Amino acid sequence: MLELTHLHKTFGDVTAVNDVSLHVVRGECFGLLGPNGAGKTTTLRMALGLLDPSGGSIRLNGLPVPAQGREARMRVGVVPQFDNLDPDFTVAENLVVFGRYFGLDVRALRRRVPELLEFGGLTGKEHARVGELSGGMKRRLTLARALVNDPDILFLDEPTTGLDPQARHLIWERLRSLTQAGKTLVLTTHFMDEAERLSHRLAVIDHGRLIGQGTPQALIRQYIEPEVVEVYGDGATDWARQAAPPYRMEISGETAFFYGEQLKPLVTVLEGLTFRYLLRPANLEDVFLRLTGRELRD
Repeated sequence: MLELTHLHKTFGDVTAVNDVSLHVVRGECFGLLGPNGAGKTTTLRMALGLLDPSGGSIRLNGLPVPAQGREARMRVGVVPQFDNLDPDFTVAENLVVFGRYFGLDVRALRRRVPELLEFGGLTGKEHARVGELSGGMKRRLTLARALVNDPDILFLDEPTTGLDPQARHLIWERLRSLTQAGKTLVLTTHFMDEAERLSHRLAVIDHGRLIGQGTPQALIRQYIEPEVVEVYGDGATDWARQAAPPYRMEISGETAFFYGEQLKPLVTVLEGLTFRYLLRPANLEDVFLRLTGRELRD
């Protein structure tokens, strides 16, 4: 559904994307992860034919991009990072007008509106103005709008940013139903639990380069020890540096992270101290921080 081969993009002396190759197959959710400024948005804009690459090749829906980008996008849906719904239209009008950009028949669009509203959990809201909707409703409407042309592949840019847990879980359920129906998703997110839950495979990009690729479980096994102990609270990091338990350790803020196998002996020591701690399995966030570092990115 999407194939990027040795993709490059430069802006003057700055290399934004550097030799990125990946492919996305039908019916999977593919996650694209990376810190701010890593090159994710530039990569997606090139994949959609909105930005010309400096080198490499792109095929979207089997068509070369950007040469046939317009034709390829006819079978694509996009959920942007920020909602761009038209506040002058009702919920139903937002769907119908957007569908007209694809040349779809008005009567067919109006017949499809109830189905789209049901998918977005917006049944009964067809006559509501956008300004009357909650943040979660707006996000679900943006997702429903992306399906108006019955696309084969959807690009989702941080689809649950700013949502409460209930709204996030509802959107996760809807996205899983799309892959089960054979749709293909390309997902960018800063929520590692979201990427781990939804992605069949994913890639990590940083400084324009692809630095890790595989299933979430495979990446966790490849880059991180199986168990993690987090120790936090007043003086926890000072204790960790002085005690120096025989495990790989990282310090971030007021938290010390210990990585290893069979960390029960460390837990036994901590039970006799006043620090708070958490023993847990390694997860995708540990992989992300191991590959991209813990320093703040703007």
